[in-house]
Amino acid sequence: MSASATPRAFDPKVVFGLLLFGALAFIATLYFIGTGQTSSSGSNNGGAHGSGKGLNGYAAIAQLLEEQGHDVSLSRSQGRLKDEALLILTPPSFAEAEDIQAIIDDRRYLGPTIVVLPKWFARQVEPTLSGDAKKGWVALLGSNPPGWVEGLEQPLDIAATIADMQGQAVHWSGLGSAGTLPDPTQVMSLAGSDFQALVSKPNGDVLIGYIQDGASYAALDEAAGIADNQPVQAEPEYDEYGYRIDGEDEYYDDDYYNPKWPVVFVAEPDLFNNYGFADPARAALAHEVVDLAMNYEDLPVVFDLTLNGLGATQNLLTLAITPPFLAATLCLLIAMIVIAWRAFRRFGPAIAEGRSIAFGKAQLVTNSAGFIQRSRRLHLLSAPYLDMTRERIGRALALRNPDDDTIDAALTKRFPQAPSYRQSAANLRSARTPNDILRAAAALKSLERMITQ
Repeated sequence: MSASATPRAFDPKVVFGLLLFGALAFIATLYFIGTGQTSSSGSNNGGAHGSGKGLNGYAAIAQLLEEQGHDVSLSRSQGRLKDEALLILTPPSFAEAEDIQAIIDDRRYLGPTIVVLPKWFARQVEPTLSGDAKKGWVALLGSNPPGWVEGLEQPLDIAATIADMQGQAVHWSGLGSAGTLPDPTQVMSLAGSDFQALVSKPNGDVLIGYIQDGASYAALDEAAGIADNQPVQAEPEYDEYGYRIDGEDEYYDDDYYNPKWPVVFVAEPDLFNNYGFADPARAALAHEVVDLAMNYEDLPVVFDLTLNGLGATQNLLTLAITPPFLAATLCLLIAMIVIAWRAFRRFGPAIAEGRSIAFGKAQLVTNSAGFIQRSRRLHLLSAPYLDMTRERIGRALALRNPDDDTIDAALTKRFPQAPSYRQSAANLRSARTPNDILRAAAALKSLERMITQ
């Protein structure tokens, strides 16, 4: 039975489509598991983080930065905390000071960091309680400075306080603009000896500022109005090998020079969160602070979600293409391709295979002849074939005791033109090569056919 004789059970194109859909669905499952998007609640849970869409969330500034052309991402992996990017931390009130301190210290030579302090106590509003409420909306219940601020160490020795600014026309000013806050009764500010203000209250309390640790931050210093007050130092000269000419033990290489990046604290979250983005002036201020922290460089922007309890395990797809698992992944892909190709080549009913040794006398003779030929013992067939031929010719000539002389005498009487049987038999007995044996056997067969016709 051949494959073409039996119709295929399924169309190969349909099966290929099903396999492709299954493979894509499996890859998507791995991706969503790795990114933590398989839960029913999701990251829009009313929290004060980059994906929160409530009043206390920061989804608005993330969307604004993305629309302005920045590469914005929401990170659920602690590995992203060490990316060479602008990291925006939005730790909750219950965060640990040691964790925040460690993140900031590890990033000083990797990229700028913006820390937005939490202030609001919020409760998520269920959509069933109000027809206008949407998923992620919250109700603000009150405010309080985060306790972890006091646990930070030098040069992050700062303190946070909340004051009432109700009745004042201007609540904040800085970076060439001024404005009000959405709730002037609860305004949080910072104080610290090594803290330089970018945005402040009318009384000078800092709303947004950065740490001064002796390093030079060109954009921030200029925005804060202290760039011109810095003493001008002569640039050191270096020789062709990168060493200072004045004899100082210092080596400089442009390829490996890594400057120190700033740490910006946003004490008043209403200047950055969705609540504050109702005012275009506050939205523009937040965008300007982000640009200053990056020194107007085109850096990626990463909103951390791990401090808000939304961390996830490493993406399984990323893990699969990371050494040492990359080798196993490549071997698996190659094996899948080979198996799929073989399956499609054999798709449908398999071709019926015949028996190795078929039934019947003809097949038995063929197999025996093939065995004799491969064993190179063809000359052993001469004598048996000669005896069988003598018996058949003797019966055809009606001889009682056929031998070579008797057969030759009978052939001379009946077939005067027939070749000598004795000579033909002698040729077969003396033949040794396959060609000689076949030639002599064919002569005897021709003589037998002439007698029996």
